[in-house]
Amino acid sequence: MIPKELLKQLRKIEFVTAKLANEELSGSYTSVFKGQGLAFRDVRQYQRGDDVRKIDWNVTARMNEPFVKVFVEERELTVMLVVDASGSSLFGTVRAPKSQVAGEVAALAAFSAIHNNDRVGLVLASDHLEKLVPPKKSEKHVLRVVREILAFQPQSHGTNLAIAFETLVKVARRRSLAFVISDFFDDGFERAMALASAKHDIIPVMLVDPRDESLPDVGLATFEDLESGESITVDTSDARVREHYAQSMKAVRDERIRVFRKHKLDLCVVRTDGSFVAPLRDLFAHRAKRVRSR
Repeated sequence: MIPKELLKQLRKIEFVTAKLANEELSGSYTSVFKGQGLAFRDVRQYQRGDDVRKIDWNVTARMNEPFVKVFVEERELTVMLVVDASGSSLFGTVRAPKSQVAGEVAALAAFSAIHNNDRVGLVLASDHLEKLVPPKKSEKHVLRVVREILAFQPQSHGTNLAIAFETLVKVARRRSLAFVISDFFDDGFERAMALASAKHDIIPVMLVDPRDESLPDVGLATFEDLESGESITVDTSDARVREHYAQSMKAVRDERIRVFRKHKLDLCVVRTDGSFVAPLRDLFAHRAKRVRSR
């Protein structure tokens, strides 16, 4: 039995995101993501003018004459939603916690996908794999995926994004479009992310809350780490404390952005105090512009 409040939240997200996906993002989704992948179909004898990079050397060696691989455009995508379910996903000080914003972003991406006859799957991870929902089509399936993101109670509160990326590589055998939704408060995931991006089209969606950037001046305040359970009391009226916090958090964000740029990934930043639609719309527009310039 789905709790009444969750059902209400789910229906609201369904109404808003399905409408937006159909009216605003469907065309840009199609132009940017559909037809970008190629699937191997067969081999044939080499013909003058063929790209030598497509030569299948194993077949060529067996047949004693050159053969090339033949590819066809993939018309059906698999969209994987890789969502951080760690303790920090419960944090949010303005409109909604990060877990709800993750559900909204996931719903918008998922409805855009199924409106284009694509499949949608889900990887929920904390410091281990929490939940895997295999890719399927249909609105009913999308609603199940969103419900899992909003209501799932993880067994652990820790974070290990490397596990999430490694799981993606294991379960998605064909090249997929993967929205990785997290605040990325973790270390040691770069290698796993690089391996995943060599096989899949990775889009990091970074969730940011205003308190991830600065502390309010409210005097003595106790803060609890939602992942470790540790707490600390600080004097937020001290300008030096607030400045140190702001600089430290900026350094963390800058390092994440550097890593994404290093691996040529399109970062999408979604704030808990802002629209979740505009960043995705801007991402699609940026990609469409790049596709046209090729």
